[in-house]
Amino acid sequence: MRRRPRKYGAVSDINIANLVDVVLVLLIIFMISAPLLQSGIEIDLPKTRAAALNEEATGVVITIDAEGGIYINDTWSRPENFERDLDDAMRQKNTSSVFLRGDSSIAYGSAIGLIGRIREMGIESIGLVTAHEEKPGRP
Repeated sequence: MRRRPRKYGAVSDINIANLVDVVLVLLIIFMISAPLLQSGIEIDLPKTRAAALNEEATGVVITIDAEGGIYINDTWSRPENFERDLDDAMRQKNTSSVFLRGDSSIAYGSAIGLIGRIREMGIESIGLVTAHEEKPGRP
């Protein structure tokens, strides 16, 4: 009895099950990691009805959190090193604009004191960042 050699034919079907498994795993990974990638310090911005700027602005962002901590571009800065850290950040970004974000619960004097320190450095372009407040009666 002589054996015949086996002939294997090419399988032209795509195995979709493995592809779907990989895609679903990647989707779950991105869904879990996306919220972690958001940068920034959590603060409650004061709300205003002022119109939002349509242009994209570039500059150094200074944040004052609810505890009074000062952050320059999401990096904590000691109050005694504030001017040096701000000057370094402005050189890195090659800008002369500063945007101040402050928690709505901080004292008015803290924000004004920080603005005064910024103005003493010779920076004239200071923007205040707020959240947009919807008018009552509008959806």
